[in-house]
Amino acid sequence: MDHGSWGALRRGGLVAVLVAGLVGFGLWSGVRFDRAGAADGPPAPEFLNADPNTSAPYSDAVRVGSMLYLAGQLGLDANGKFVPGGITPEAEQTMENLKRTLERNGSSLDRVVSCLLLLADIRDREAFNEVYARYFPKGRFPARSAMGTSGLYGGARVELSCTAVLR
Repeated sequence: MDHGSWGALRRGGLVAVLVAGLVGFGLWSGVRFDRAGAADGPPAPEFLNADPNTSAPYSDAVRVGSMLYLAGQLGLDANGKFVPGGITPEAEQTMENLKRTLERNGSSLDRVVSCLLLLADIRDREAFNEVYARYFPKGRFPARSAMGTSGLYGGARVELSCTAVLR
């Protein structure tokens, strides 16, 4: 290396080498720090429950930044009982419960981006779809996966979990 190259390295190249080394070691990843030295990193998750005294080993929803992740919704009425009548009334109640949970936690059905549908009997998919389609504008359906299972909690026919963007 000639003296001219060494001079350039000392003036500007050394900074590039230091930054590259810090990135390589994961010490500088674009995280900004405030004047007190606190990192401005990824947002912390907020674990949300309608009943703060619940003993359930899961949260109703988890908010992380601008996203909301919902636990599976079931077709339970206000008394915690499954609505009678089969897949259609249970699907309607599930969608209403989903709507309430979204709104209680700062989102809405029009902000849902993804759903996971679990059916006790995959043959109920079309009946569920008829109900589901009424809750979203045509052509604005969330991405969705659907699975048939060998059983759902408490004998449920349908369970639906979603991810949504906050308002």
